[in-house]
Amino acid sequence: MTTVLITGFGRFPGAPSNPTAALAARLARTGRRRGLTCVAHVFATTYAAVDRELPALISAHRPDAIVMLGLAARRRHVSIEVFARNRVSSWFPDASGMVPPRAVIAAGAAASTRGRVEFSRLLAAARATRVKTMLSRDAGNYLCNYVYWRALEAAASPGGPRRVVFVHVPRVGRAFRQRGATQQRQFTFDQFLRVGAAILAAISRR
Repeated sequence: MTTVLITGFGRFPGAPSNPTAALAARLARTGRRRGLTCVAHVFATTYAAVDRELPALISAHRPDAIVMLGLAARRRHVSIEVFARNRVSSWFPDASGMVPPRAVIAAGAAASTRGRVEFSRLLAAARATRVKTMLSRDAGNYLCNYVYWRALEAAASPGGPRRVVFVHVPRVGRAFRQRGATQQRQFTFDQFLRVGAAILAAISRR
């Protein structure tokens, strides 16, 4: 495996800053130092941007794997998303103010689709960094879930990426409890970088 597309998102209503934009760029540099061909991309947090840019990125770079990153500010751990759900918020607008006209992504399709990775391998790699990480079965109903669904659609097509996963990170500074700790700590960007690098290494291993 040589080419990995790493994506993040920009700001959106309720989140004036989004660490995944910088995280995608830093992880791409880390991957290149390890001999991978890494392409970093930051989507504007809009449905139109995903629909326009994701197919173009896949067509131009032919990635073997896609690692997508998003912000879940209220979570207390890094979340490796197991499923993309066939649903979308019909009331919460994207960063352009657009609200989808219906509550499903693909009419007539299954209710969910599973990510294309060996989840146990990714979870073990992430936890080896000592950053609190869990598998999640709910990627939400906003742009994070939407881009995951669209990437998995692309993976199901001939010649599509063989491995696809979405990872949610909490807000930088979000409090969490570490095993054995007597008090709460806070997540840092460097922690997200460590766990992201571990996931990148795991997903690119043959």
